[in-house]
Amino acid sequence: MFGAGGRAYDRALTVFSPEGRLYQVEYALEAVRRGTLAVAIKSEKDVCIAAQIKIPSILMDGDAIDKIFQIDEHIGVAISGLHADSRMLINYARTQAQSFRLTYDEPVRLGMLVKSIADLKQMYTQYGGIRPFGCALFFIGIDATGPQIYTTSPSGIYRSFNGYAIGSGENTARDYISENYKPDLSFDDLIRLALNALKESNDDELNKDTLRLGYVNSEEKRFKICTKDENEQYLKA
Repeated sequence: MFGAGGRAYDRALTVFSPEGRLYQVEYALEAVRRGTLAVAIKSEKDVCIAAQIKIPSILMDGDAIDKIFQIDEHIGVAISGLHADSRMLINYARTQAQSFRLTYDEPVRLGMLVKSIADLKQMYTQYGGIRPFGCALFFIGIDATGPQIYTTSPSGIYRSFNGYAIGSGENTARDYISENYKPDLSFDDLIRLALNALKESNDDELNKDTLRLGYVNSEEKRFKICTKDENEQYLKA
């Protein structure tokens, strides 16, 4: 990809290599793989998402680093890759969710919202003079169809999962989830599995300051981001 012959094919987004690859899209995918790890798991009733942040300097305020965001009352999202690109897509998703609520007087279904985000991402892979979004969005929520987990790729692909991980160490986390996942997990077991997957896949210390945790349970069906004190309680458990 990076040799003398390969460089000619990544100077324009719309130029395919002889192997049928779009290198700039692959560069965006690499930005996602180098991002900090995020894990999401759902059971028959609940769904949670956990992510780890890195605080590169003691001079930086860790509370200002966001990894998980709320889109609508029942939908949350974690990001991996370039935060600036993610912020633009999150604002777009919030606008789409509120527009749906105003038009139809009901909360948007997560699958419909994710498809609109994926369509926008794909559009940025087919025109010259622009570049793909260098980020992946990791959605969770509970809608009329039950607990949901979706991912969107810089290429415009979107997928639904029972449990998944994106970012640095994603393969180890996915293997751990596959070995320990059960559809009938209780809420506490769901949180525990997500935190253990983070710990098993990353050498950095996981504590209340570097953990970001959110969930939607079957009782309230509202997305909630945990506080530091709640993070500490779940880590101790």
